[in-house]
Amino acid sequence: MACTTILVGKKASYDGSTMIARNDDSGSGHFTPKKLVAIHPGEQSTTYTSVLSHVTIELPENPMRFTAVPNAVKGEGVWAASGVNDANVGMTATETITSNPRVLGADPLVEYRPAKNEQPETAGGIGEEDIVAIVLPYIHSAREGVERLGSLLEKYGTYEMNGIAFQDVDEIWWLETIGGHHWIARKVPDNVYVVMPNQLGIDRFDLEDALTDKKNYMCSADMREFIEKNHLDLSLSGKLNPRDAFGSHDDADYVYNTPRAWFTLRYFNPHTKSWDGPNAEFTPRSDDLPWCMVPEKKITPEDVKYALSSHYQGTPYDPYETHSDQAGIFRSIGINRNDFMALIQMRPDVPEEFRVVEWIAFASNAFNVLAPFYANVSATPDYLANTTKEISTDNFYWSSRMIAAMADASYGKSVFHIERYQLNVQSKGHALISQYDEKLRREANAEQRAILREQANQEIADMLKKETADTLDKVLFELSSQMKNAYSRSDA
Repeated sequence: MACTTILVGKKASYDGSTMIARNDDSGSGHFTPKKLVAIHPGEQSTTYTSVLSHVTIELPENPMRFTAVPNAVKGEGVWAASGVNDANVGMTATETITSNPRVLGADPLVEYRPAKNEQPETAGGIGEEDIVAIVLPYIHSAREGVERLGSLLEKYGTYEMNGIAFQDVDEIWWLETIGGHHWIARKVPDNVYVVMPNQLGIDRFDLEDALTDKKNYMCSADMREFIEKNHLDLSLSGKLNPRDAFGSHDDADYVYNTPRAWFTLRYFNPHTKSWDGPNAEFTPRSDDLPWCMVPEKKITPEDVKYALSSHYQGTPYDPYETHSDQAGIFRSIGINRNDFMALIQMRPDVPEEFRVVEWIAFASNAFNVLAPFYANVSATPDYLANTTKEISTDNFYWSSRMIAAMADASYGKSVFHIERYQLNVQSKGHALISQYDEKLRREANAEQRAILREQANQEIADMLKKETADTLDKVLFELSSQMKNAYSRSDA
């Protein structure tokens, strides 16, 4: 699945939070309606069977409740995508990444094969459809998430290349799959942020640490032998660069992937490197962009939202730039096929019970809005949970999809409505979370605190619905005013 991920270490964020965020983008030619729900232990079976790959996995008997952003339309499995469990562990999966023929030849992907003639069906491995559902309900730390997923990959394999983020209040880990059964993972340093387009990204790896102390790196148990046997280490210095060993450097990357990383690094570090002009140190086509950087200032949720909404504003590559012959040549981050964005924020200065805020946006990020919700709840507001296949303004997903289509078609007239919409919702969202944080701190009764968290989410959803309807009305008017059959004279 085409996506973009941003990870922010606790010393790089504005309030000491760890933050993980990802756009989930549908494949070309369709949109995938999404919803925000809470999944309870009683809804989770101890035997899981993948719809796409038909692999069957026995699961532990003690799942936790977790939030998820699954597909709203049944047919291809759950695709839980992003969420937080009762142990305050967050996860987002997956970022589809790249590999190369040497890796895929040495450890082929585990693909599903239907029964044919006298040959029985062969199950495939695990993939994006499955990963959150079979991992998140059973882990109590980000590190434990890496360990569980790693063991599942080694046992069942995967049919696709993926990157997965795990998070708790102290740590963020990033895992990348290598071929069908292998994997590597790196702990995100506390003082940096990471940008991941659809390309294998880790550019530094301490294999010794990964195979011994596992302090900052982890990997498959046989990774050293796998690398040596298949001559995958391409370094001349002896320092393993996973991007060279396991990843891709294709022409398509320079149009589809690296420009997204370039814009985001340029946004968070405008003065650290030379990004533009004939003497630029890095360009949109550079395949050696850093996997992580220390930002020039602390990063906020609004910064992450802006970066994940990018269409190369302020550059010649902006598809809305009318005076550039380079407009639209690179794949935007905020694309029409964005289905949702989730940003999970774990606040260290807030009690564990209401520590985690899950920011949610639906449809094209260039025109949508990000709203905060408490993650530790037994149910989510209907406005976010009632998405169906049928188009309706009664839910956030389809309202966001309609706003995006109309605002795009009337960009010059509607863009300021979108800016006000985003400012209003994010300002009011921050205010409501602050108000309810104080109420929750003062409330001594645990049952009442649970009620307050859901009450807060409902109040935020009500505010969101009102602001969304108002914005829909405005962009509909702007687009209607540009109809080809418009005529200025009226009867009045």
